[in-house]
Amino acid sequence: MSVRRRRRLAPEGHSGPDERWMASYLDMITVLMCMFIVLFSMSSIDMKKFEALSASLATGFGQTQTDKADVSQGVVVPAELVDEKGEGFAAIELSAAQRELDDLSALRDRIRAALRQQGLADTATFTIDDRGLTISLVSAETFFATNSTTLSRLAVNILDALGAVLAGIPNEISVEGHADTRQSAAPFATNWELSAGRATQVLRHLVEACGIDPGAIKSVGYGDARPVADGTSTEALAQNRRVDVVVLSDADEEVRQLLPALQAKTPSR
Repeated sequence: MSVRRRRRLAPEGHSGPDERWMASYLDMITVLMCMFIVLFSMSSIDMKKFEALSASLATGFGQTQTDKADVSQGVVVPAELVDEKGEGFAAIELSAAQRELDDLSALRDRIRAALRQQGLADTATFTIDDRGLTISLVSAETFFATNSTTLSRLAVNILDALGAVLAGIPNEISVEGHADTRQSAAPFATNWELSAGRATQVLRHLVEACGIDPGAIKSVGYGDARPVADGTSTEALAQNRRVDVVVLSDADEEVRQLLPALQAKTPSR
């Protein structure tokens, strides 16, 4: 009996590793490449390259080509916040600084008018800087007896005129006492105590007699650490003996930093 040999059948399908994953992988790589090309093109300032890429991608994805491209560089500023020259936040800050300067200048003029009405026009000097409006009451002997923190009658009249205006503003106020370089005498151990005591007396009068919100005002004594005049002449010592009433600006820091330059360009009044 003959033995019939069985024919070996080859296994169906591919006997090697399954490589179907490569199709999805290549699709993913292609998409990533397109994304990075688009990002690179958007970061470039070469409009011609971007427009060429945009047209190429639009054609490749079957979209209609357009001549308009929306390309933004740096910080995007809404159209209503961009002036005619195309300037953005810098122009906004400059405009805000000008408004703040105008407000502080108007406040200074109101205080001057109030002092002038009482015949006290020359009893204070005014400075506008990045802190706000500084009203300097010079010299201390005009407002206090020598080595004393008791307010003189003239000081009371000046503070009454000053407080009538300051009581109606929303800004915070800092009352800052300063002394000259001469050694203090009893009962004050140092110029720190003397300057701080004088500043506190000014604060108390503004709060107790003029109605300024006690939560919006503070006092500080700087002693002789912050002179405004050099030397030991009578004039220099008098300028350094002072109490400053500072109306603090409530504008943003970036806006306040622009105030000195704007003030320098403004004609002095």
